[in-house]
Amino acid sequence: MHRFYLPPDQCRDSEVLLSERDSKHAIKVLRLREQDRFSVLDGQGHELLCQVAQIDKNSVRGRVLSNNALAPLDYQLTLVQAVTKGKSMDLIIQKATELGCHTIVPVLSERSVVQCDSEETAAKQEKWQTLAIEAIKQCGQAWLPKVNAPVKLDAYLSTSQATEDSLSLIASLQPGAVHPRIHLDRFRQEKGTAPIKIIAWIGPEGDFTPAEVNAIRAQGAQAITLGPLILRSETAAIYTLSFLNYELQTP
Repeated sequence: MHRFYLPPDQCRDSEVLLSERDSKHAIKVLRLREQDRFSVLDGQGHELLCQVAQIDKNSVRGRVLSNNALAPLDYQLTLVQAVTKGKSMDLIIQKATELGCHTIVPVLSERSVVQCDSEETAAKQEKWQTLAIEAIKQCGQAWLPKVNAPVKLDAYLSTSQATEDSLSLIASLQPGAVHPRIHLDRFRQEKGTAPIKIIAWIGPEGDFTPAEVNAIRAQGAQAITLGPLILRSETAAIYTLSFLNYELQTP
């Protein structure tokens, strides 16, 4: 079934009106006709089953048949990702959304090739949030992650704070990093439960600098290894989020 997205305030009535962009796509590409069914995600845990009630030149109006509430994951994944160059950052946003991220925080580190001024920052955030919306439409994720505006690493560190129910992990190439399961098992043993909030830190190509790693670890992040091979930043993000999902969803 074809999926679309509308903000929560546009999903409260007995009918929905798709955006002009989605309407054009539904009419010209998907060839929706009156009485066809489609679903609408509001990004806040609801999926509306709808039936096409009216099609105009550039608009599709649907009648809401049912409104299904979908529970979020039992944990919240935050990806703190050093901004990468080219389209690899787009891939990271897409895959992080598909892997159930709650929040995506793009950070500008010392070795980040990409740097942003205020106008570029706003434009990138808008672009990446749109990519996340397209990703939930593709995979059926009912919860839309928040994609923050790019921020300098030291600025983010000055505002972030660890909590008792959180576990912070940083993928590291430095000696002493251990398998992430060790930290998960230790958390379970000490707290008697799995972590509710998990923060995954992924550096740029070439990794965070030693000083940056020390600053991140000073705020409680535990160093993890992703194996003997040196992974690209986008691969490291997907690897880490996939592993955490597997471990935390295992009965």
